[in-house]
Amino acid sequence: MTVSLLGSALGLIAAGGVILIALRIPLRRPTLTSRVEPYLGTASAAPRRPATAEPRSLSRWYLDGISWGADQLDRLIGGTAYVQLRLDQLGGGSPLEFRMSQLTWAAAALGGTLALGLIRAAAGSPLDPPVLALLTLGAGAAGALARDRSLTRAVTRRQAAILAEFPAVADLIALSVAAGEGPLGALERVSGVCRGELATEFRRTLGETRSGAPMVAALEDLANRTGVPVLRRFVDGLVVAIERGTPLAEVLRAQAADVREASRNSLIETAARKEVAMMIPVVFLVLPVTVVFAMFPGFYGLTLNVS
Repeated sequence: MTVSLLGSALGLIAAGGVILIALRIPLRRPTLTSRVEPYLGTASAAPRRPATAEPRSLSRWYLDGISWGADQLDRLIGGTAYVQLRLDQLGGGSPLEFRMSQLTWAAAALGGTLALGLIRAAAGSPLDPPVLALLTLGAGAAGALARDRSLTRAVTRRQAAILAEFPAVADLIALSVAAGEGPLGALERVSGVCRGELATEFRRTLGETRSGAPMVAALEDLANRTGVPVLRRFVDGLVVAIERGTPLAEVLRAQAADVREASRNSLIETAARKEVAMMIPVVFLVLPVTVVFAMFPGFYGLTLNVS
């Protein structure tokens, strides 16, 4: 049985190799000369040599295969715009790189499930081939979905960190503006002092302005890529202050106070939702122990009187 399973596994590997060749995945990398020479036309007087290819290492084959698979996965399930939006909210990244990591997670889950199936077969209790195939494919899909879910959780954690940092940063910017700094100077001063996700976004915005982007456009890009409504209102206040010269310090203090009040209300709402869950250990753990401690002396005294 073990020999037949190993033979089936080798047959699957050979079939995968045939499929890869049929799909024409490039296994040899053309040289720079062979790629540039067709565009030179008759400008080059040197005789043309036949195009040769450089041998490629196994790691390069693996990377090219993963890249091709990521591209096919992106074409199959789509959602590139949504992936790019979440990557921007996370701080940047390429959808192709994310698809590559998603494919790696799926391959790891698939390979782990297949290895467990082979180990179980070697131990003498093999699974039926259809069941093993379904479990393997399901594990691969679960690995891809888990990578997507991890990206969403990372975006949520980053947005929560930005929201938690906003009141203190807004107060510092308000102090800088009240001391005579302009909006751009206040952002530069505060981003140089603070640490965190919000300060990182401010430094990125300032880098865009230094590279030639208009200040208003850079601020709008900041609000769009983070996806935090509070930061959108903050950017709107900065834009109005830059374009019309309106006072900014009081607006920032009011926004910081609103965010603190919203955080407090959110904490109260979370505690109210968890109230029923907190009753479970009280009713099923604390209360029975309390009853036992209260009634044990009486029962012990009754047993002594009876004896």
